[in-house]
This record gives sequence, C-alpha cells and structure tokens, in this order.
Amino acid sequence: MTTIYETLKQDHDKHRELLKKLSETSGDTEERRSLWKQFFYDVGGHAAAEEETFYGPMIETESGQPHARHSVAEHHELDELMQELDEMDMSSPGWLTRFKKLRHDYEHHIDEEEQDIFPCAKESIGEDKNGKIAAEFKKRKAKERELVDEKAEAALEE
Repeated sequence: MTTIYETLKQDHDKHRELLKKLSETSGDTEERRSLWKQFFYDVGGHAAAEEETFYGPMIETESGQPHARHSVAEHHELDELMQELDEMDMSSPGWLTRFKKLRHDYEHHIDEEEQDIFPCAKESIGEDKNGKIAAEFKKRKAKERELVDEKAEAALEE
C-alpha cells in the first residue's frame, strides 16, 4: 500500500521524465505531440486530484493552509502556461521558449512540494500509512481521465 507522498512522487518522476523527453524533441512532430498530450493530460488530472484530496484537507489545518494556498496558486499559474502552450504552433520558436519556462516552473513546483510541502503535510494531515489519501487521489485522477476521454469522444462526433 503506497502513501499519498509516494504516489505523488511517482507522478512527479513520470512528469520529470516526460519533460526531459519533450525537451529532446524539435518541431511539430508526432513524437512531440504525443509526449505533450501525455504530459498535458496527466498533469491536469494530477493537479485536480491533488487539490481535492491532498490540498483540500491541508487547507483545513492552521499549519497547512499557507502552504496549500501557495501550491494551489502555482497550479493555476502552471495551468495557464500549459493552456497557452497547448494552443501554440509546436514548430515556432515561441513554443520552445514557453516550454522551457514551463519546465523550469513545474520542476521548481514539484521540488518544492517534495522538499517543503510534504514534511508540513505529514504534520498537518498525517503520514497516510494506510494509503487512504493515496487511494482517493488515484480514484479522483482516474475520474479526470474519464472526463478527458469523454470530451475527446464528443469532439470526434461533432
């Protein structure tokens, strides 16, 4: 049984790897598009699930509230940057410039979560030794993925 901290770290490691692979691509290629979509949708689901199952309980505690609010605000900034990138021409120099900013900001965010937020969360919401929060996170993230898949199917039918 994995804890929420292990579960989030596994996602973060996957995101770091996708960012690394994306940085090694160039132009508007199938590889770049595929890696981007994987990153874009996984991070979106991750953030939604994290805000509900991890940061929601933290916000309810006096010691966790400032950290949770800070991280949720960063999620929104990163989401705006990701939306911008998703709408840009992947072969443009501007795409690569914005991607480099996203990579820097996202890696800073997840490093901060792992180094600063996790210790605070362990004190404010607990160790999650029974994996309950991790299970809620995984369920919520899967629900996000279903919503994305439903939207994609509806778009194809139009």
